[in-house]
Amino acid sequence: MKQNNALALLMILFFFSACSVQKKSIVNAPTGLEAISRLAILDKSDFAPAHVGISVYDPSINQYLYSYQDTKYFVPASNTKLFTCFAALKNLKDSLVAFEYLPNTENTAVRFTGDPTFLHPNFKQEKVFNFLQENAPTITFVSPKWNTAPFGNGWAWNDYDANYMPERSAMPIYSNLVWFTKKGKQLNVVPKAFKDSLNIFASMEDGKFTINRDKSENHFEIVKSTRTFSSTQIPFTTKKLFEDVALNLLEDTLNRVLHFANDINDQNASWKKYYSQPTDSMLKLMMHESDNFFAEQTLLMVGNEKIGWMDDNKIIDTLLKSDFLGIPQKPKWVDGSGLSRYNLMTPQDFVWVLTQMKKSFSWERLSTILPGANEGTLAGLYKGYEGKIYAKTGTLSNHVALSGYITTKKGKELIFSVLVNAHQTAAGTIRKSIEQFLTSIIDNY
Repeated sequence: MKQNNALALLMILFFFSACSVQKKSIVNAPTGLEAISRLAILDKSDFAPAHVGISVYDPSINQYLYSYQDTKYFVPASNTKLFTCFAALKNLKDSLVAFEYLPNTENTAVRFTGDPTFLHPNFKQEKVFNFLQENAPTITFVSPKWNTAPFGNGWAWNDYDANYMPERSAMPIYSNLVWFTKKGKQLNVVPKAFKDSLNIFASMEDGKFTINRDKSENHFEIVKSTRTFSSTQIPFTTKKLFEDVALNLLEDTLNRVLHFANDINDQNASWKKYYSQPTDSMLKLMMHESDNFFAEQTLLMVGNEKIGWMDDNKIIDTLLKSDFLGIPQKPKWVDGSGLSRYNLMTPQDFVWVLTQMKKSFSWERLSTILPGANEGTLAGLYKGYEGKIYAKTGTLSNHVALSGYITTKKGKELIFSVLVNAHQTAAGTIRKSIEQFLTSIIDNY
């Protein structure tokens, strides 16, 4: 009797277990994305030591088609620029504010607002330069509304001379970089004022040299190298104070004596805005080239517009309480570019941001700003899938991220985020696996 009861109990347990398995298979059957993710990513040995989060969302039915650890936090690297881009689209007008000013026939007060395009080689229009040159003798430059450190929290201090990490400032000039280019036997230096800061410790005739900068000063050294020098860009230190370096460089560039004041007496003065470049032209460069400096300055420009100060901490806090209200998991957001490893965000967060962007702005605009297949930071990837993917990459040592939009061959428009932390292989290997995952979705759905 006991044996029969035990057999009956086993049959009941098996029945409910089978129902549970069947129910699970039915839930996964419509997408099959779990099988694709395992084949392309999760079951590969390259991902064994890594932390992986994946989210695939269908906005037409307001459902996640596939979720794998997508509520967990990851270091997002340059995917952080999606947050910055959304903030810019929401808060910056069609053109960037180059500076604010109080026109006066005798003396015009000018206050800079963080525009990174001023005298940047990618922007040929010299509208701002011409204005300053024509009015320079009667301009007083007023201390900007600035409350931000040159470097962000969690940035790598020993990257101070890397061209991807210029210091943030209220009045960027030449992208806060010194541009060195070898032409024949001559070394061209822009801004030219830094040519006097060069110390030469190696012959330049054979072209085998490199240029280094002192950590705390704008002292540059030419030293012997095994590689042939062609060109490089090295950040200059802004010395923290606006008037220390920026105005000196501007004075040298304009060939004018400039005046500076901490503030003006009229506290009720109505400042006007002087515009420079189309906002989207900067955002496109920021996203296609993953330009960290543009991203940092963009966040500060948003701060100047939204709260009246270029203050990275305050504007992030304000954005999270306003434009980002409703984000699924509250992120730890500390900078505009993603250079900081203190940033922590989830795949669902990026899906949410991308969803809000698509709801709020035209597809023509978004697909121009974001890099597509085989262009920008996606160059060499997704060949043959032009028009099917628009996404933002993210890369730090041992971290890879990709979030964006895909359109499948059946016409489904999906939003995705794939975040990979702590991998131990080449970043290119991780990217190829993510490519396999996404192109399989495009081909089969």
